[in-house]
Amino acid sequence: MNEPIQTSASIRSFYEREGWFLSPDILHEGVIARVTERIEALSAQEGPEVVYEKGTRTVRGIHGCHLFDDVCRRLVRLPALLGLAEELLGEPVYVYQFKVNMKQPGEGAAWPWHQDFAFWNREDGMPADKAVNIAVLLDDVHQENGPLRIIPGSHRQGLIDSETDGTPGGSGGDWRKHVSADLEHTVPDKRAEDLAQELGTTLVTGRAGSLYAFHPTIVHASSNNLSPDRRALLLVTYNAVSNAPERLTRPEFLVSRDTTPLATVGTNTL
Repeated sequence: MNEPIQTSASIRSFYEREGWFLSPDILHEGVIARVTERIEALSAQEGPEVVYEKGTRTVRGIHGCHLFDDVCRRLVRLPALLGLAEELLGEPVYVYQFKVNMKQPGEGAAWPWHQDFAFWNREDGMPADKAVNIAVLLDDVHQENGPLRIIPGSHRQGLIDSETDGTPGGSGGDWRKHVSADLEHTVPDKRAEDLAQELGTTLVTGRAGSLYAFHPTIVHASSNNLSPDRRALLLVTYNAVSNAPERLTRPEFLVSRDTTPLATVGTNTL
């Protein structure tokens, strides 16, 4: 079981060394219930922001909810999320990306080895990896329902060449290849396996409400969900305002345009 770290100095040191961090804060079950209710309602609607598993109507993910839902709009400003992002990046931030990856019981498909910064840099032109993912576990996550598997310290490798040529817009503008099981920019299996052998792996598990931070260039993947338990993982990407890309072609529900620095709300409640 992963154990949270308490002090600010320890948080920064651990995160810079390992590329991930489990927060000591846990969101109250009432907050998780309210967010989950909104995500389920939004996922039932028709729209390009809702993505399905290949060849099915099983929801794989939903994107950009903070742009059109008040609960999600407030969630990204909670001190437990926004405060942690500002602490890790050391400067004002905005929401670059908001998504919920859903792994339905027995149906949720795997995500191959990849680095998120590969998409942000190659597709959007993000200058540097001065961003951070804050992951909120909306369900209890265990090793059988498809948790994220990260390779600690792999962020220090920088951006790893993928199977594509690495040119901007390598998918020809088809953003669906950035949210499906057939990802555009992946880390070759052999390279990921070598890194895992050298550095080990960590599973992002815990009870609903747990908060994790992980680095944009950390190598990670996840397995199929073959269990009877859903695994919904909400991910807010905070980017440093100074690091906002100038070339954005993907839809706004994938990449937010508003780079206004966020201010925290008073408490960790909705």
